[in-house]
Amino acid sequence: MRILVTGHTGFKGSWLCLMLNLLGHEVHGMALNPIKNGIFEQAAVGELCSSDIRLDIRNKEALNAEIFRIQPEVVFHLAAQALVLTSYEQVYETYSTNVSGTLNILDSSLKSDSLKGIVVVTTDKVYENTTKKVFLESDPLGGQDPYSSSKALADKLTQKWRLHHSSVPIGIARAGNVIGGGDVSPNRLVPDILRAHQENRVPIIRNPNSVRPWQHVLDCLNGYIKLMDYTLAGHSEIFNFGPKLGHYYSVKDVVEILGGKLMLKNLEFLEKPSMKELDFLALDSTKANKKLNWQNKLSLDQSLNLVLQWNSAMSRNRNLQQIALNQINNYWYEKS
Repeated sequence: MRILVTGHTGFKGSWLCLMLNLLGHEVHGMALNPIKNGIFEQAAVGELCSSDIRLDIRNKEALNAEIFRIQPEVVFHLAAQALVLTSYEQVYETYSTNVSGTLNILDSSLKSDSLKGIVVVTTDKVYENTTKKVFLESDPLGGQDPYSSSKALADKLTQKWRLHHSSVPIGIARAGNVIGGGDVSPNRLVPDILRAHQENRVPIIRNPNSVRPWQHVLDCLNGYIKLMDYTLAGHSEIFNFGPKLGHYYSVKDVVEILGGKLMLKNLEFLEKPSMKELDFLALDSTKANKKLNWQNKLSLDQSLNLVLQWNSAMSRNRNLQQIALNQINNYWYEKS
């Protein structure tokens, strides 16, 4: 199947391209330049793409031309300004990319006569900041910071678009806090700890008591691919993808588990919240479990071990593309 992945140079986008390629699909990618020394470069993801396009999704004319050329059967829309802290510094860019960019993708995708379905990826942070602890797909959307609110707007936009304008089914995926090899983004917990360890300095940890739905990137993307198949069967629905209910870990928990594996002796926690965020965020993924037969295969401990395996291979100058493909292959055969 011919598939277009927007945001393919990002962390999740790169892993998604690797997974789709291994499954035998023809993968085309469209994104801005990759972050330096991230997984896209480390695993030479561009080599496995039939098209590796550099394009700002806000450029409607260029977007139309590329989609008309590629004629994708499926579009995975992941392109976004995806960092919370950055969204405070780049408010306009965050809203214009995440909202207007999504509108462009939805509209331009119709330029493909072969289009059969779209999967739009938003985030676990689209939900209204309430006292509720575990969110269902039917809960109100909102978001306190520019990133979260922009993705909530993109989510609502997609729902209305598929209702009134789309000739093909559109699935919406909500997930977040993924971990895995090759993530070098700033202000993300696991990459920050690994950088501090490599540079022999004490990592400074924000919001240690905050609980998030941590999961390995392969678990998350397995859900996206199952959603693609479900969407292609003619369904337009929204799904949460997160850990099993009750499998909740705080930032401090993750740090202590990873710190133990790295034998870190010193940690510095900033107890005062650095911004207004939910102190507990979890997703109810019962719907995905029942309708898509999806659930996480990997525990937090297994997920962190895979990250450390990647870093070890990187330090020994191993072929990281092959390491990534091996991890994906092993994942497929992991007992559920």
